[in-house]
Amino acid sequence: MASSADSSSITVCINEALTDDELRSVLAKLENQRDKEVFGLVCKRWLHLQSTERKRLSARAGPHMLRRMADRFSRLHELDLSQSISRSFYPGVIDSDLRVIAHGFKCLRVLNLQNCKGISDSGVLFVGSGLSSLQSLDVSYCRKLTDKGLSAVAEGCSDLRSLYLAGCRFVTDGLLRALSKNCHYLEELGLQGCTNITDSGLTDLVNGCQRIKFLDVNKCSNIGDIGVSSVSMACSSSLKTLKLLDCYKIGDESILSLARFCKNLETLIVGGCRDISDASIKLLAISCKSNLKNLRMDWCLNITDSSLSCILAQCTNLEALDIGCCEEVTDAAFQGLNGEENELSLKVLKVSNCPKITVTGIGMLLDKCDSLEYLDVRSCPHITTAGCDEAGLQFSESCKVNFTGSLCEPDVLF
Repeated sequence: MASSADSSSITVCINEALTDDELRSVLAKLENQRDKEVFGLVCKRWLHLQSTERKRLSARAGPHMLRRMADRFSRLHELDLSQSISRSFYPGVIDSDLRVIAHGFKCLRVLNLQNCKGISDSGVLFVGSGLSSLQSLDVSYCRKLTDKGLSAVAEGCSDLRSLYLAGCRFVTDGLLRALSKNCHYLEELGLQGCTNITDSGLTDLVNGCQRIKFLDVNKCSNIGDIGVSSVSMACSSSLKTLKLLDCYKIGDESILSLARFCKNLETLIVGGCRDISDASIKLLAISCKSNLKNLRMDWCLNITDSSLSCILAQCTNLEALDIGCCEEVTDAAFQGLNGEENELSLKVLKVSNCPKITVTGIGMLLDKCDSLEYLDVRSCPHITTAGCDEAGLQFSESCKVNFTGSLCEPDVLF
């Protein structure tokens, strides 16, 4: 009896009973991040396993801390070292830090260095030579970077899917040729403010990169119809977002090309492209009517009621529309809604500085749109708070109406 009692009181330590792989399976079943952190507090072994299984990390750290992080988080996939614009920890990450990152985080797939003003080509060369598994790199507003360093990334990171270079003003067509040659899986490319990019560069880019879904060339003033037409033909089945804000060389030829080839287009930004006319916009609305969700065409001064009425009638899934400063648009653009059976899906509508739109037009819109969340009517002299009340307009509780500019704008159309 004594021996039986002794055997029943034997305890087994969980660390002795479970292998590392079994403990990793337990950790994988924890969905809450807090629970995963608590898992690491049990003992050093569990902390080590929890650390090696961590996939994402955001930090501000120098070389010494980065080395310790690399030792602890050896399987890290995503590392965010970006700096805040308003509270930049200048210079943040510097070239020597990138050397540590390239040598220590070999499994890294996503690296965010946005606003790290201290890095240069010398540091980015380490990224190209050491992080062959990298799929996404954000170096927006790292203003020292040139084709030299970024081309090394293109050559060394052939699996690159996303590259964000907003504000990198020294980037030229040479980088686009390097991407075309090496990064055939590229899907997202942000070039906002890269004013040295030209039509030739875009044409070279899509010779090798034909899976692009997202292309931002906002404020790239040397981009014109030839470049956009090249993109629309080469990436016809994949392109979903195209941003062309203030690309003043863009005209109807670009829009007609998009209408012809890019039926899956969801977001188009052409604000400030003043040569665009009704004819091309109407064809785009008809061609992309099922998929178009976001359309920004403020300051497209040739746009009239004809375009807007066609957009509202055809684009049944449209969620955000900006026609600010299109001074020829009137209430007549909304009259066609009376005969439509389907409700509009609009959530955001911006008609600021459209002096010919009145409360009558807004009323016709509200009769067909229950989903509106933001309405911008700044500098519309015939649309005021008092005028809306007098006309009996009923805005839903969830709809914010911007009469004076005191409300924060949604960023869906930027």
